[in-house]
Amino acid sequence: MMQKEAIYHRPKNHFAYARDEQTIHIRLQTKKNDVKNVNVHCRDPFAWNGVGWDNVVISMYKTGSNGLHDFWEAEVTPPNRRLEYFFELTDEKETLYFTERGFFNKRKNVTTSQFKFPFLNPADIFRAPDWVKDTIWYQIFPERFANGEYSNDPEGTLAWGSKEPEQDSFFGGDLQGVINHLDYLVELGISGIYFTPIFKATSNHKYDTIDYYELDPQFGTKETLKKLVKECHKRGIRVMLDAVFNHSGFYFAPFQDVLEKGGSSRYKDWFHIHEFPVKTEPIPNYDTFAFTYMMPKLNTENAELKEYLLGVARYWIEECNIDGWRLDVANEVDHAFWREFRKVVKEVKPDAYILGEIWNDSMPWLQGDQFDAVMNYPFTDYALDYMAKETIDLQRFRQGIEELLHIYPKNVHEATFNLLGSHDTARVLNQAGEDKEKLKLLFLFQLTFSGSPCIYYGDEIGMTGENDPDCRRCMIWEEEKQDKELLSFVKELIQLRKSSKALSQGTMTFQEHPDLLVYEKRWGDETFVIAINNQNKTSLFSIDQKGYQVILLHGKEANDKGLQLADKGFAILKKKKGIKK
Repeated sequence: MMQKEAIYHRPKNHFAYARDEQTIHIRLQTKKNDVKNVNVHCRDPFAWNGVGWDNVVISMYKTGSNGLHDFWEAEVTPPNRRLEYFFELTDEKETLYFTERGFFNKRKNVTTSQFKFPFLNPADIFRAPDWVKDTIWYQIFPERFANGEYSNDPEGTLAWGSKEPEQDSFFGGDLQGVINHLDYLVELGISGIYFTPIFKATSNHKYDTIDYYELDPQFGTKETLKKLVKECHKRGIRVMLDAVFNHSGFYFAPFQDVLEKGGSSRYKDWFHIHEFPVKTEPIPNYDTFAFTYMMPKLNTENAELKEYLLGVARYWIEECNIDGWRLDVANEVDHAFWREFRKVVKEVKPDAYILGEIWNDSMPWLQGDQFDAVMNYPFTDYALDYMAKETIDLQRFRQGIEELLHIYPKNVHEATFNLLGSHDTARVLNQAGEDKEKLKLLFLFQLTFSGSPCIYYGDEIGMTGENDPDCRRCMIWEEEKQDKELLSFVKELIQLRKSSKALSQGTMTFQEHPDLLVYEKRWGDETFVIAINNQNKTSLFSIDQKGYQVILLHGKEANDKGLQLADKGFAILKKKKGIKK
């Protein structure tokens, strides 16, 4: 008997969504290894007397599994963009019909209880900017990338890299320093820069904004930013800035007005003040980011504040031609604000990228009316746990990634921001126990995974550092101190990714293997096979080499048996044209 309680489907989310203006993707969840075949029966709800699409049966195919469930998918193209449907599930003993109202043993009972996708409206299709799918990002913490203009250094600036950073250290990094090193980024293969905040603030990280309409003087002027964006665009590099709209800094003028005037301040409703007078200790009597009294939470439901912040979103695109916004602590801001934010941003620049910082399941923000993508921290966690920390095994990793691939529509995955390290975490190399071979496997997986990958500055040259503030060390520019072999490897992976739609955007399918991570990436008639040996011993990857071209290999050929992958070894193979499976 099939396990009915494990069978799940719900329309108008990642289980039924518009892939494009003609196509609907239908997904179904069943218990793992419980169902043999699934068909979806489709019709136009208005079909009658021989007119309209009626009783079209489409076979569903299994697209993956996690520890508990199998996932099935079918692609449906209803001629009139209207659709109602039900599922037919079979195992070795029975056939079930699954509808909106539950299960039936006889097909004749499903007529009035089918699932419905009422109409495929183009306005409801999730659309992220096309350019993002092929972009390779580079995250820059401006205070620590390069000092290009010493005249704007803050008081007490330390010599570049002269000591390990502390919470209040300043080393003089600025936008001119980034301009001076753009050719390095071009040579690396970068096509997008994500900057942590650059607006006026007292800290070195700038997440405590004082003035949203002014650059911090230590980074330069608006003219410097305009020059930076212009020079980036000349080199095919997009620029994304960080917006902190969940909270402001303590010295934000409106909050200072509230501190001074209390309940009579015109700005009192810009914040979530519990009572007056305002107190910062021992616990703030106003909402904050975490419990940090220096970062009062903004009330984005306030009409005046909303107008101010939406003006900020528009201003920097119009003023400096930036290409996107990364939104800090985005999950704590109300959905209504983000819907208005999207309208404003897309009106001024339709292909601007809107990226939210959300650490968990983000489907509520990815319906096409708010964000283009979120930072894919589940991807980060699975990759680090398996390849860097080795706290999960191959089976758990594979199941986790397959589950991740099914929690969003494919449209969403194409633009998701896939990172390994950032300014918020210990350096990837540190998390890998300073094992460079592990770091290589992480880069290999990241740069052959669909979505939009991001490299945290310096990871490509083997920089180290523990948690904040140590992960924010000064970029190493002395070539003799850089890991040139690692840098060359990352460059090679980036160029390979850029040369192939299969690697950058292709469908991912895992292959069963007892001790190797093996997956295919397919796009049209192009297919790659990637094998990763995340073990401390060699392992045989059995494959008929006659049908494949070896692109990259850390291991050796094993006669006609396949490839002998070294410990922490890997292989990237490209299927030869005209070769059948």
